[in-house]
Amino acid sequence: MANTSDIRNGLCIRYNHDIFKIIEFLHVKPGKGPAFVRTKLKSVTTGKVIENTFSAGHKIDDVRVETHKFQFLYQDGEFYHFMNTEDYTQIRLLESALDAPGLLKEGEVVTVIINSEDNMPLSVEMPPSVILEIAHTEPGVKGNTATNATKPATVETGAEVMVPLFINEGDKIKIETEKGTYKERIKE
Repeated sequence: MANTSDIRNGLCIRYNHDIFKIIEFLHVKPGKGPAFVRTKLKSVTTGKVIENTFSAGHKIDDVRVETHKFQFLYQDGEFYHFMNTEDYTQIRLLESALDAPGLLKEGEVVTVIINSEDNMPLSVEMPPSVILEIAHTEPGVKGNTATNATKPATVETGAEVMVPLFINEGDKIKIETEKGTYKERIKE
């Protein structure tokens, strides 16, 4: 058993007969009244995100987890297939277990969180950023660069990302996976 002082991003807890992963939290100590922790929890079974407030010192039932590196192999309908990079065993997960499935390309190495009690995969953590190639984008219009103008672009995985006007088809860009936003152009 843990309490609210142990709350951190990525912690898996048992709450309302389900397992949730903490994706955001904020410790609040108001001037009047007791302290509390405001959290955003993502269900590892359904992918649904809920908000919850725990009072300070509240006991939480944490889930013991292990992390393993897996390589993404391919997608087959709603299932995503991964291979353990250490012992080459394969697993398949539903799309809801992934944080950003649109940014996942074949061969990408991700971290899979596994419940150590029953060896069931709980969720997939993407690397902080991925490098993808622009598959399609409209050319930027000259003179249309007032301030930080952006345009939509489709990357090789099919996801759409807003990019600056100077980005062209065939360019490789770095994308921040947590927000799905453009970070920088990669020079070859």
